[in-house]
Amino acid sequence: MPLRTTTAFAPASIGNLSLGFDVLGAALRPIDGHPLGDSVQIAGAEHTTLTVSGRFADRLPGEPRDNIVLQCYDYFVEQLAKRGIGAHAVAIHLEKCLPIGSGLGSSAASIVAALHAFNAFYQAPFNQDQLLHMMGELEGRISGSVHYDNVAPAYLGGITLMTGDDQQPATILPAIQHWYWVVCYSGLSVSTSAARKILPSQYSREDLLTFGRQLGVFVDALYRGDALSAGRVMHDVVAEPWRKSLLPGFDDAREQCLALNGKAFGISGSGPTVFCVAEDLDDARNIQEYLDKQYVQNDDGFSHICTIPDVGATAEYSE
Repeated sequence: MPLRTTTAFAPASIGNLSLGFDVLGAALRPIDGHPLGDSVQIAGAEHTTLTVSGRFADRLPGEPRDNIVLQCYDYFVEQLAKRGIGAHAVAIHLEKCLPIGSGLGSSAASIVAALHAFNAFYQAPFNQDQLLHMMGELEGRISGSVHYDNVAPAYLGGITLMTGDDQQPATILPAIQHWYWVVCYSGLSVSTSAARKILPSQYSREDLLTFGRQLGVFVDALYRGDALSAGRVMHDVVAEPWRKSLLPGFDDAREQCLALNGKAFGISGSGPTVFCVAEDLDDARNIQEYLDKQYVQNDDGFSHICTIPDVGATAEYSE
C-alpha cells in the first residue's frame, strides 16, 4: 500500500486536575468548535524537512533540529529500525496553535500529533500502549522526567489516570458529563522545569494522606457520577501552594470564580493557565468573561469554555 499524506491533530490538555499531581490529566475540546491543539502533517519527500506555521510558530526554536517534532521523527525512525523497518524521507509540517509554557500541554500536543501522524503514515507499526510509552519518553526530554499527564489525555482523550505500569501507562476514567471547563491562559510563560524546582523536596504526612484520600474519593465519585463529591476534593495540596506565586492574580481569580458559582478552580499543569469547573453554561460564560478581563495579561492570552472529549488524537489521509 503506498504511503499517503497524513495529518494528525492532538488537543490541549489539563495536567494534574489540581488533586492528581502527575497522575491525572484531561483532554479539552472548546464548545465553539475551535481546534485548540497542534497539528502535524507528514508527506513523502526526497529529503526530510520541517516547516512550521500557526499563531505561536514564532516562539519555536529557529534551528529545526532543536524542534521536538523533528526529534520525534528521529526517535520514531530509531524504533522502526529496531523492528527491521526502513524509513522514508518525509516533509513534516507543524501547525503550532498552542502557546509554549502555557500549562495546556503544548509540548505534549506537538509530540502526540507527530508520533500519531508518523505511526499512521507508516501503517501503524506500533500499538496504542507502545506509542504512548514513546510519547512519554519524548515528553521527558523536555520536562526532565518521564510523565504522562498531558500526553495520555492528548492521545487517548477523556480523563486519564497514570498507572505507573510501562505496559499500560494510562487508563481512561469516566467524566462528569454536565461539567464545563473554563480554561484561561494569561499570556505569560511558565517553564515546567522551573515550576518543578519551586516545589518542596519533602511533604508532611498530613499532606500525603490528603493527597491519597482526595484521589481515591475523586476516582470513586467519577465512577458513580457524583459531581458534588468530585468537585469537593479538587483542591491541590502538592503544587498549588507554591506554584501560585508564579501566577500573578491567581488568588483573586480563584476567589472571584468560585463566587461566580465555580465548583472547582486550579492551575492547569504548571500554569499560568487556570481552569474553573462550572455546572451551568451561563455560569461558565460569566466566569470566562471575568477571567478575560482580570486574568489575561497581554494579547497572547485567551480563554475557552470546554468539555472533555471521548477522543484524543485523530488522523486523516489525503492523496
